[in-house]
Amino acid sequence: MRDEADPAGAPLRAEVRVRLYDQALDLARIGAWECELETERLTWTPGVYDLFGYPMGNPLRRASIVDLYVDESRRNMELARAEVIRSGRAVTLDTEIRTWRGERRWMRLSINTVGEGGRPVRIFGSKQDITSDRQAMESLRRQAETDPLTGLANRSVFQARYREVVGDSLNHGFASALVLIDLDRFKDLNDTFGHPAGDACLCEVARRLRRAFDNAGLVVRLGGDEFAIILRAPTNPARIAHVLQQTVVMLSQPLFWNGLRFEVGASIGAALVGRPHRRRITELFAEADIALYDAKAAGRNKVHLFGDEGHSRAA
Repeated sequence: MRDEADPAGAPLRAEVRVRLYDQALDLARIGAWECELETERLTWTPGVYDLFGYPMGNPLRRASIVDLYVDESRRNMELARAEVIRSGRAVTLDTEIRTWRGERRWMRLSINTVGEGGRPVRIFGSKQDITSDRQAMESLRRQAETDPLTGLANRSVFQARYREVVGDSLNHGFASALVLIDLDRFKDLNDTFGHPAGDACLCEVARRLRRAFDNAGLVVRLGGDEFAIILRAPTNPARIAHVLQQTVVMLSQPLFWNGLRFEVGASIGAALVGRPHRRRITELFAEADIALYDAKAAGRNKVHLFGDEGHSRAA
């Protein structure tokens, strides 16, 4: 076979082809690897050493390298490896690793097999650093799912997560209530002191809610001065009412901004999910909205629950 030619027509020498190939792999952050199945002897190109941050002088022991995979990725990698050996079909998957120095990276792993005499004798493939791509995707995902002002989840996440938690048959559904929160006197604050003060107020409310419900539910900003919580615990209606009354007290505490002291309150309406967890989000949202309306009609800093008995009751 003739050597390839450069643009001027001169053939490329073998060493030039190798150099260009290595440069291209380095630029794409790709390395090649091979594993002898009988001995589990590993062979890496420099790109894989760089990806794992692994000193080139250190011995390559498969057991030690496997330990560098994050748990879920390790399981997926081992399953994919076994499938390639069994079927002879190539596989590509994305895995997360910790480098030799503890840095987390994402890697695109390809696995193929070579057989002799009808049985697989070694596997080989490539490993590509895709950390920057994953980070860019994660950043876009966060932007799509996060309220830019408060950092809370947004309405689209609220709708998706509601369906997820109430339909989780494995855990028998773990949502206990849908809670709607509307701030009292927020419009007055916004009109009097301007949007920067209003934004500071919303951020402080978000911080308080996140801190209070970090382990008990999903906190969402629906928009404006409206917030929602998909509450996981407690599950008892009386306990739910007590927790939400404490939330009203917490949100009515004064906040400070630019030397000013503000006071806002909160009206809270909640609908009990109940069992079985086969209720449409529109139905539950309507009930929580009725309870919120009743809470606001009763005055500031009130909580109302809409229970399975079909009417709103005050707390």
